[in-house]
Amino acid sequence: MIDLRVGIPVFMRVSHAKGADVTLLDHITFQAGAFYVMDRGYVDFARFYRIHLAGAFFITRAKRRMDCRCRRRLPVEPVGPVRRDQLIRLRGPKSRRLYPDTLRRIRYVDPETGKRLTFLTNHLMLDALSIALLYRKRWKIELLFKWMKQHLHIKAFFGVTPNAVKTQLWIAVMVYVLVHLLKHRHGLRQTPNQIVQILGVMIVKTPINQMFSEIEQGIARDENRNQLTLFEF
Repeated sequence: MIDLRVGIPVFMRVSHAKGADVTLLDHITFQAGAFYVMDRGYVDFARFYRIHLAGAFFITRAKRRMDCRCRRRLPVEPVGPVRRDQLIRLRGPKSRRLYPDTLRRIRYVDPETGKRLTFLTNHLMLDALSIALLYRKRWKIELLFKWMKQHLHIKAFFGVTPNAVKTQLWIAVMVYVLVHLLKHRHGLRQTPNQIVQILGVMIVKTPINQMFSEIEQGIARDENRNQLTLFEF
């Protein structure tokens, strides 16, 4: 789980490959007022109701043929990307017992791809377009996985025991977090990938802020050296 505000992981659990993703929700302490954005693999009404009772909010993709009834239709812009905004109640005997409160279902058409998406949330007041845009930010966790695989050497594992695999994954996540903290704390202009590359070749015992300050000064000198002088005094 990553914090969308700062883009760094805030929760991680390494589980067996045969385990269902949705069971991860059993290990999270939900914070009141927070939004939890997840894909359809996490749809579970009993667990969603626990999020709701904690005063937190969830946003996910609704499954097809969900058995429900519309209690109220909320107004939408005729030409906007939000095509439908409804307050609903579940109708299935089991699902209604697991989640006895009102839910919200939003039909959205992506302006860029034309893809039709249906979102499910327990937040009844936030405008529907904001709900859709919050879900789009879920893609950041996929980008996190991609960046880690490309730059933190977890395409192949050095060991196959559970302890070896978990250790390598935890090291990769800690490096990712430390790089982002370093970037924000010192206001570095380099990308996280560039920072990792620089740290990988630096073997001298130099304070990090001093090292990157010297790099910045060197870049500035090179840039000035390539500039032609317009006026000579």
